[in-house]
Amino acid sequence: MPNEAADHQKRHIRGLFTRVARHYDLVNRVLAIGQDQRWRRAALDYAELPSGGKLLDVATGTGDLAILAQQLPGYPWVAASDLTPAMLRLAQVKASSLPLVISDGLALSFPDHTFDAVTSAFMMRNVPSVLDALCEQSRVAKPGGKVVCLEITWPRRFPMSWLFRIYFFGLAPVVGKLVTGEGEPYRYLPRSVKQFLEPSALAEVMVRAGLHDVVWRTMMLGTVAIHVGTK
Repeated sequence: MPNEAADHQKRHIRGLFTRVARHYDLVNRVLAIGQDQRWRRAALDYAELPSGGKLLDVATGTGDLAILAQQLPGYPWVAASDLTPAMLRLAQVKASSLPLVISDGLALSFPDHTFDAVTSAFMMRNVPSVLDALCEQSRVAKPGGKVVCLEITWPRRFPMSWLFRIYFFGLAPVVGKLVTGEGEPYRYLPRSVKQFLEPSALAEVMVRAGLHDVVWRTMMLGTVAIHVGTK
């Protein structure tokens, strides 16, 4: 993607998440029927973080996955980055000890081979280049480290695909508008999911990013996918 178009998308995403930041956690819980924390815990299981290991959560939002990672046994060292300062301010309120960095997911401000695991939750469908984002995550992971991606995925089989369309295109914007007063971010949400890569295609991009032994698992009747690859 040309730099101008990529920069425009980044500004759009930063603005969108700035607008919804204050109500982000509440709307997420409602739309995910209270299951989103369970998905984050499952993603952390795939990270296979060693005792005393280092984890980076990219596009951390309000920090939920990173905060859960801090609670893992073995006293891991956890850092979190995000493009949107408004989201990081909320993460800091929730966990004052969590190291937070304003950082572009396509140009992470960390050295090569730093982390035992790199995670992202609900990030990839918002970036200008999935390949570039995964290459960056692979770059900062240690050899043998895990790169884990948690993402919403569009179910392919009827009737779930039909029900998901009704839920995401019909209910999600209404809930978002009622809670936040903002309708556009929650009209963007279903569009971004519908246009995103199928799980098998995302796995192929992870391999192109230099990861191997890539596997994925779907949850919630095919509406959520966790991908993991090894550097």
